[in-house]
Amino acid sequence: MLTIEHPDAHCELDHRGAYELLVATVLSAQTTDVRVNQVTPELFARYPDAHALAAADLPELEGILRPLGFFRRKAAALVALATALVENHDGEVPADLDSLVALAGVGRKTANVVLGNAFGVPGITVDTHVGRLSRRLGWTTSTDPLVVERVIAGLFPPQEWVMLCHRLIFHGRRVCHARKPLCSVCCLGEVCPRVGVGSFA
Repeated sequence: MLTIEHPDAHCELDHRGAYELLVATVLSAQTTDVRVNQVTPELFARYPDAHALAAADLPELEGILRPLGFFRRKAAALVALATALVENHDGEVPADLDSLVALAGVGRKTANVVLGNAFGVPGITVDTHVGRLSRRLGWTTSTDPLVVERVIAGLFPPQEWVMLCHRLIFHGRRVCHARKPLCSVCCLGEVCPRVGVGSFA
């Protein structure tokens, strides 16, 4: 059902490669993808790789990130992240979970976004939408992202994880809102009150 409802589901952070996706995903915390996409063209033009970002002038970087909010904290986080990439990975983004989560400011959610979308490695991105829909669909009652990730991993084969998360995120943003879900037009209406694994993905 979700495949039919959201055939164009994809990562909504604009990026060209793993470095840009990693930076954009870190910036997306506590703001929207739309807003991140508004600042990243200038950001990546000025700092096209980890080496440039690690050497960034902090006030200049803060000025670029100002529209996002928390811009001082985010600027410092990006410099720390880029420095770790340069010092530990020759400026390249690693393609494994353990190396990614060892980077400054990178958690499992960010790591799985990068792995799935930049490297084609199956991963489950448990953002607020994926967590909310997982509970509403009856897959789990947990609010712990790691528990939700494990539940989804047990319900769906790895080759479906990345696109399933994209479709859940699309559905959460467009239909299954947190406060006022549009249940009357929801394609999952028949399976939402009960576990309907396999009937909608």
